[in-house]
Amino acid sequence: MRLDKTLSDSGYGTRSEVRALVRAGRVRVDGAVVRDPGFLLHEGVDGRLAVDGTATRVRRHLHLMLHKPEGFLTALEDARQPTVADLIPPNLRTRGLAPVGRLDLDTTGLLLLTNDGTLGHRLANPKWHVDKVYHAWTEGGDPFDARDAAAFAEGLTLGDGTPCQPAALEILGPAEARLTLHEGKYHQVKRMMGSTGRTVVRLHRESVGPVRLDPALAPGESRELTDEEAALLYRAASLEMPE
Repeated sequence: MRLDKTLSDSGYGTRSEVRALVRAGRVRVDGAVVRDPGFLLHEGVDGRLAVDGTATRVRRHLHLMLHKPEGFLTALEDARQPTVADLIPPNLRTRGLAPVGRLDLDTTGLLLLTNDGTLGHRLANPKWHVDKVYHAWTEGGDPFDARDAAAFAEGLTLGDGTPCQPAALEILGPAEARLTLHEGKYHQVKRMMGSTGRTVVRLHRESVGPVRLDPALAPGESRELTDEEAALLYRAASLEMPE
């Protein structure tokens, strides 16, 4: 691995910014200053690479937790509307991050982004049974009751005849519920609620698998997953966490 690419992938800036940092003599490998941005590193370099005297962890995979606000498409580019890519910190935009599944334009809450394609695929694919939990506020229809919980648990059929797998409905109020499912059909929560005569007026995703949205993150803010959170996601996706 090239030194400049390794440092850029580890969040030290763009390739040009990292090259300037290296040429300034701020990087050491095995205790020796290296000024060549193209210096080749080898496996097991962790603990031997330091920037400004601080040991640097080489990160090959990156996982980001984003508190998605309304008004942003779950896409990496769009000619007409802002996308969640606009919310990725600038120093991480070259890391190949991609959204795990999608949230509608007006849906808020937890959106995971990762550059590990296998992990992202398994978290989003219903085959792997990774739960997604949504808080839904509705209007119209009757107040939620035990019959609704039973109907969702059996598996609803949407208005167009599409079957949905069983989901858990927790009643929070007459028009408010928490819904746990592991599918990701287009507008699924809204369509499921619509099949019961209700309209979703607000929708917020609280968690994906074992990872919950950090309450300290304001809409539009993000942070990298902790090692513990990442390990839990890999486990939920039946994968070994890479070293």
